[in-house]
Amino acid sequence: MIMCSMTRQTASEGLEEGVDSSLSDEMMWLHEHVLQRHSTVHRIAVALYDSRHDLLKTYVNSSDVPNPLSLYQQPLDEMPSLSDLAQRHASRVISDLAQLPGPHAEHTRWLIDQGYRSSYTVPMYQSGGLLGFVFFDSRVPGAFDGGLTADLQIYVQLCRMSVLNVVNLAHAVQAIVKVARSLTHLRDIETGRHLDRMSSYCRLIARGVAKHYGCDDEYIEHLYLFSQLHDIGKVGISDSILLKPGRLTDDERLNVQGHVVLGVQLVDEVMKDAGLVETRYLSMMRNVVHCHHEFMDGSGYPRGLAGDALPLEGRIGTIADIFDALTSERPYKRPWSNDEALGELVRMKDAGKLDPHCVSALVNARDEVRDIQQKFGLIA
Repeated sequence: MIMCSMTRQTASEGLEEGVDSSLSDEMMWLHEHVLQRHSTVHRIAVALYDSRHDLLKTYVNSSDVPNPLSLYQQPLDEMPSLSDLAQRHASRVISDLAQLPGPHAEHTRWLIDQGYRSSYTVPMYQSGGLLGFVFFDSRVPGAFDGGLTADLQIYVQLCRMSVLNVVNLAHAVQAIVKVARSLTHLRDIETGRHLDRMSSYCRLIARGVAKHYGCDDEYIEHLYLFSQLHDIGKVGISDSILLKPGRLTDDERLNVQGHVVLGVQLVDEVMKDAGLVETRYLSMMRNVVHCHHEFMDGSGYPRGLAGDALPLEGRIGTIADIFDALTSERPYKRPWSNDEALGELVRMKDAGKLDPHCVSALVNARDEVRDIQQKFGLIA
């Protein structure tokens, strides 16, 4: 079985030896250093804010509990205290969580149930917009009442920098593509709303298979971020082919299929120019671009990957891309209904082309699919 999460060395060993590390590894390493100076900081967690959906979502954490809070999301406008902090650019100390008046939000109930008593919350920003929050929690009441919060500011900035390393990488690739399009006068065939739907479907599917494949929040959020880059190689395909209203010739079809290799080359060039070393999230970015036209039976392109050789992010990206293509209008076709498109995915799954768990995750989320389509312009 292919798995999202991987068995790791301790965070400090992995980072010091330079092996492949994730943001979760970095968070554990950072937490170890905090504990050396402040032994009462028992949990550090980062939640990301998604402005497109107005959702605050669990992302990465390091704590002393075996089952950390994960796969949790909530509209920020339904979290008035955090929304107020974000608007005022203010931090917050809670001296005793158990003394807060009820009813408690799910996140607060979880903290209390796990034995945490005090907390320190700091919003993070990027270019004036809310990026997310850093949470520090302790089992000791009043742990953050003294000068500890001042000492923690350096760790807040380290958390922010780690998150921005990932977010800015995706933005850098997108910016290069936009510049290339403007210089070559190419029309943006993949509209912003298509990318919004595509990435939202990917995230929906990943959450649906999270328990089966061991996907954590970090994996899901990076897939959501990087899936918007899946077709970046189309910058090198001419409009006369991309926008052709009729059937493509064999040569034109091969030309279009070349966008995958072009996209991977673009990602690799950005990584090289930026001096970036290979990490788990960079591998995911490359896989999203390289594998979103591969099929489980080996009949896809460009490499004909099959079975476990096809990474999960490729399986998910393929399904999300096919579904949005089927349900969207194109110069050569009418939009299919959701039932028609989901039926086609099931047929392809039965033929061995698509991952059955990923298809089921989308089929079983019809209401969420419709919400995404309404939010991003496919249906009224």
